Amino acid sequence: MLEKVRVRLQPIVSRLNLPTVVKTTILPGDREETLIIATQVGEIFYIGNGFIGTFLDIRPLILKLGASGGKYDERGLLGLAFHPNFYYNGLFYLHYSVAGTQGPGALSGPFIPNPCDPGTLNLTWTNRENQYDHIDTVEEWILQSSGQSQKNRVLLNIRRPFFNHNGVNSLNFSPESGKLVLTTGDGGSGYDPFNLSQDDMEIAGKIIEIDVDKNVFSNNPPVVTRFHELSVPIQETLTIISKGVRNIPGITYQRYDNHYIKYVGNVGQDLVETIFSFVNYKPISATEIIEAATMNMEPDPEGFINFGWRGWEGSLPTTVIRDCSSDNNRSEKTIAYYDDTIRTSTRRLQPLTSYYHQDPRPDKFEGEALTGVQVYMGKEIPNLTGGIVFTDFVRSEESQPPARGTLAYTRIRFDCQMSDFSVIEIDYDFGDQSAYYTCLGTNQDQTRLYLGVYGSMNVSDFNQGTVYEIIP
Repeated sequence: MLEKVRVRLQPIVSRLNLPTVVKTTILPGDREETLIIATQVGEIFYIGNGFIGTFLDIRPLILKLGASGGKYDERGLLGLAFHPNFYYNGLFYLHYSVAGTQGPGALSGPFIPNPCDPGTLNLTWTNRENQYDHIDTVEEWILQSSGQSQKNRVLLNIRRPFFNHNGVNSLNFSPESGKLVLTTGDGGSGYDPFNLSQDDMEIAGKIIEIDVDKNVFSNNPPVVTRFHELSVPIQETLTIISKGVRNIPGITYQRYDNHYIKYVGNVGQDLVETIFSFVNYKPISATEIIEAATMNMEPDPEGFINFGWRGWEGSLPTTVIRDCSSDNNRSEKTIAYYDDTIRTSTRRLQPLTSYYHQDPRPDKFEGEALTGVQVYMGKEIPNLTGGIVFTDFVRSEESQPPARGTLAYTRIRFDCQMSDFSVIEIDYDFGDQSAYYTCLGTNQDQTRLYLGVYGSMNVSDFNQGTVYEIIP
């Protein structure tokens, strides 16, 4: 039984643009950690002693957000990570959507699979060089002794089929392998129309480790969607941890004895939001994937962690929902991709916990989209110590202003059963302002938690962001 937890929010900085990453680092010359906040439009701020300063501003490099009718947009500055030796080498890494790269998209309109029409179940992303939405880049930057930052090299340029499912908090360093971990979504639209997440050769829908300490200099690597399109030196820096990802708010690590437990959240389609955990994994190198494909073989099936998408949405088969014609208060649920569901039924990781878009239980909530997962190892909120805290963008039942996000937590059960979750009650008055929970962050030893909140779903409504510390 999970303890009931009640917390407060302490504002740290307000009037920000939409925060996408909140984390800490020790800046060269400092002794204590500094809070770093990245915004979707391309600003990176540092906070210390009540002072806010600009660490980096790449707004001119970010494509124009909200151009396709405004409102919600999932592109922009999505990932920020500091090298484990940042204090000495000044290296940090960015993932963002590149200005001037907008295309028409991979499909002419919205997509919903029709199990009665096999053509909708076997679509192929053709003419990729012209039919795409935008290009994302992953870059290495360096903070110079002068205090100015400059781009050092480009690690990847990735062509994306749709505007959404690009990940958030998408860059983190693994304390286990020392590598940069990139979490990519399935490419977007809905229902993964091209099944990119299960295709071993596709970059989309994967968790990828990048060995940034391999000094592969590539001033302008090619724009790609598949691993074999990369040059061999770049291929050799990449290993793939998992596939079957729909959309993912990063990866977080919890030290347990001499191991690290990894936590990954997978944003749902229509039914459920899911958090997975795993300890052991056997990453497969990009070169091994390419060699296997050349010989028309499958890579080591024990290698990938498979989250099951698109055949599975958490612990449930991916489902197409239609209103029942005889009763508008009921719905008909049909397995969208029966073959995919069966194919991955025994080869997927079971969830740690799930929460649902419709949940009649009085002590739960109806979720919309998972936006953050972090471990809390602090002592100040004792009922949370060792727990896995997560955020949802907005409660489904409160999707109209003033909207509210949700904070909740779970714990690992060592009997291998799926864990329950508990809503964290928040003692804070947002007034009549909407509060969409956009990201969750922590400091380096996971003893402090930070919540990013935005006052609008419209990415073109500026300066409505606040970052809070979660306190007892």
